[in-house]
Amino acid sequence: MKKSIEESILDLLCKQAVYGLTEDEIGELRQLEEMSNSSWESRSLELTAAAISLAGLESIEPMPKHLEAKIMASAAETFSPAQSDAPTEASVFTAPRRPVVREDDEPRGSFWNWFGWAVAAAACIALAVNVWTTRMDTQLARDPKPQPTVEAKPSLAELRAQLVATASDVVRGEWGPANVDEIKEISGDVVWSDTRQEGYMTFRGLPANDPEREVYQLWIFDESQDEKTPIDGGVFDVTTDGEVVVPIDAKLKARNPAAFAVTIEKPGGVVVSSREKIAALAKVSADSRS
Repeated sequence: MKKSIEESILDLLCKQAVYGLTEDEIGELRQLEEMSNSSWESRSLELTAAAISLAGLESIEPMPKHLEAKIMASAAETFSPAQSDAPTEASVFTAPRRPVVREDDEPRGSFWNWFGWAVAAAACIALAVNVWTTRMDTQLARDPKPQPTVEAKPSLAELRAQLVATASDVVRGEWGPANVDEIKEISGDVVWSDTRQEGYMTFRGLPANDPEREVYQLWIFDESQDEKTPIDGGVFDVTTDGEVVVPIDAKLKARNPAAFAVTIEKPGGVVVSSREKIAALAKVSADSRS
């Protein structure tokens, strides 16, 4: 009979520690504890779980005076050796415990006692883990990991300006129209550095092309190549109106260029241009050489 009562008490205490109890279940627990005469021993499991839950709080409010007085009075009544001789508040915790009357001779180290503490310990560990993970999540929310800053890639106009400002051997030529009648309002310039083998073209008035029908191709006339076979400076497209900046992609090393020409070719470009359609031409000015 007592084993059945203790099992029921254990079930209710575990449920109270993890989920809480209804009013009916609380009444049932009190009735079972009175029958088993082990309420304080059982309540110690509940108090342990409550202590772990309180450990996760940022701060603990002081207990109200009337509640503290009520708890002290209950403690004095419970731990008093006799109802008629209750100890004073100062001696509540030093007074001898009231002897417990057992219903049978079942040893304290029985399987059910051990099992009860094991289940209570598991419930307390679960509460502790829940408190710890909750606090960690809160801390991460307060202090999120800083995201790396992505530096913006410089534009072609910025790269051109940087080349002009830092390279000491930059040469420059002004774009003008050539033999294509439809392209007469072209302007802009081309800049080039031999030491860096880097250069940029700036166009204003160069019409947008259809990449499936034709492309623009740059040719570099320098002292290392015959005029009939200038250096291929790369193919490019123009997709917008207004000012356009295009990087030079020289296929060979250029030395001391004297002129630059842009021709209109078939998609993909050519190895040697017939120069039937020269969209723009720029000669390097003498005063631009250092």
